[in-house]
Amino acid sequence: MKRAVFLDRDGVINKASISHGIPVPPNNLEEVVILAGVKEAIKMLDENNFDIVVVTNQPDVARGRVSKESVEAINSSLGKKLGIKYFLVCYHDDLDGCDCRKPKPGLLLNAARNLDIDLNKSFLVGDRWRDINAGQTAGCACFFIDYKYREKSPDLPFIKVSSLLEAVQIILENLDDVLV
Repeated sequence: MKRAVFLDRDGVINKASISHGIPVPPNNLEEVVILAGVKEAIKMLDENNFDIVVVTNQPDVARGRVSKESVEAINSSLGKKLGIKYFLVCYHDDLDGCDCRKPKPGLLLNAARNLDIDLNKSFLVGDRWRDINAGQTAGCACFFIDYKYREKSPDLPFIKVSSLLEAVQIILENLDDVLV
């Protein structure tokens, strides 16, 4: 079985706008800004044979604020620019009650099953409590980029970092140790 690093998209890979203290994803390709250090972090993971899997909630599709095609175009562009092959997306809203919307672990469990990933030897990097809870439930060690959003904080255990690059550096420096 393989090791993976699961990444949330907005706020981890690309910049999220902030509205009333809550992150908002880009609506189209013109709004996408890749965060500093992300290209380097992805390259480091790739060189160390990690599968990189983006797991992202995109409820604005269900809410009618953005099209599924726009989300797919953003993912495709990020994949080409960064060399990421796997994007798993939940297009549902909370009221839909699906198993794939984080904080539920469905996206991670599906990736593990379909890509032969060992979740207990894998990591998740996210910027919201939903990301961290999904990773914890799936059995991954979790890294939390804390932007101090106006929402609840995730429950421990997690490692607080300032960026994806910092998380990747910690992962690679401690491959043989238990992190969390």
